[in-house]
Amino acid sequence: MLTIKRVPTVVSNYQEDAGEPLGCGRNCLGKCCLPVSKLPLYAYVADAEKEPSSDFLLNSLLLGQWEERMGRGLFRYDVTACETKVIPGDSGFVAQLNEGRHLKKRPTEFRVDRVLQPFDPAKFNFTKIGQEEVLFRFEAGRGDKAYFSESSSLDRNISPNVVAINVSPIEYGHVLLIPRVLDCLPQRIDAQSFLLALNFAAETANPYFRLGYNSLGAFATINHLHFQAYYLSVPFPVEKAQTQNIPLVEDAAKSSVRVSKLINYPVRGLVFEGGNSLKDLGDVVANACICLQDNNIPFNVLISDSGRRIFLFPQCYAEKQALHEVSQELLDTQVNPAVWEIGGHMVLKRKKDYEEASEDYAWRLLAEVSLSEERFEEVNAYIFEATGLVETEVDKKKDAKESGASYESTMAPHFPEGCLVLQ
Repeated sequence: MLTIKRVPTVVSNYQEDAGEPLGCGRNCLGKCCLPVSKLPLYAYVADAEKEPSSDFLLNSLLLGQWEERMGRGLFRYDVTACETKVIPGDSGFVAQLNEGRHLKKRPTEFRVDRVLQPFDPAKFNFTKIGQEEVLFRFEAGRGDKAYFSESSSLDRNISPNVVAINVSPIEYGHVLLIPRVLDCLPQRIDAQSFLLALNFAAETANPYFRLGYNSLGAFATINHLHFQAYYLSVPFPVEKAQTQNIPLVEDAAKSSVRVSKLINYPVRGLVFEGGNSLKDLGDVVANACICLQDNNIPFNVLISDSGRRIFLFPQCYAEKQALHEVSQELLDTQVNPAVWEIGGHMVLKRKKDYEEASEDYAWRLLAEVSLSEERFEEVNAYIFEATGLVETEVDKKKDAKESGASYESTMAPHFPEGCLVLQ
């Protein structure tokens, strides 16, 4: 059996050994405590046409409350003290030295050969965190204006969406958006939760606040549905990368969603933009993600430009690790290339790697993440079928000829059987 020894990210102060009973004596997010609790509530207007009236959600509420939790000592280290620099070169990769992120961690077994796995209540999940780690609930309001309540009772018939701190943050303002926390959903994209993430990005109304999603097998460390988000006031390299438009047949373009693919970037990926509404855009990308997870292909998603631009990256780094196809030099850095690294924010754990960080290193690492050109085009064909978007025949034949891809093939499993990762 192939194994990879990795170390998990600690995302909560209440992350304990799975076999130890946690009880409910600490005001947690479980069914024992949450339904009778009151939490701050931000109610947004579920209307893609709206223009946010202020920066209250991000600056006053999210970042303000995040700093308040930092003052209370709820984080495991001070991420604002981590050294950060832009790596010299054309791409503008950002490197951060975060030595605290791999300390005090507990080894756990985590399979990477299955993107979809059932929720396991015995393992760490977000119902076990304390309510002091929660900043606010994020729910669709019933009126025509967004509003905030400092204390709001929960509807016992509704599982709340919560925004909580990540106690092992990568960057300033690092939070977790946890849809319908009491439903105990596994790490699996669905249209409803993805639209929630887009509304969250749109409501913050700041291009430097991005959301990310990692599937299982693509370095998600917790099998409980969640998105990550943080604030970084520089462009991500992938946001500046060149793209090539994929022409769509007229009927497939009615929703006005535009699709392009990255070029001259180390990780192959698709870019989704436009749409007649936020829901149109969200439905297309959610269907693409559902296609990937149903076909056992790990992937990462970066939600950029306040929800108006979405990057989708099928990836294979864990598979290459299991097959011993990644160089020891890259493995020694202990960098797990998830959504932030793929976007160009390299979180490094050793001072040596930080001091020697170069654009060449970033390209070599991320090139190992990427599917081959042939595999990428094959996967794209299935994504387009699942989303109802159809390339123009001329463009499809041109791409197939250039890549050698076959659009008649069937989707093969992406991982060898028996592959186990110790995360």
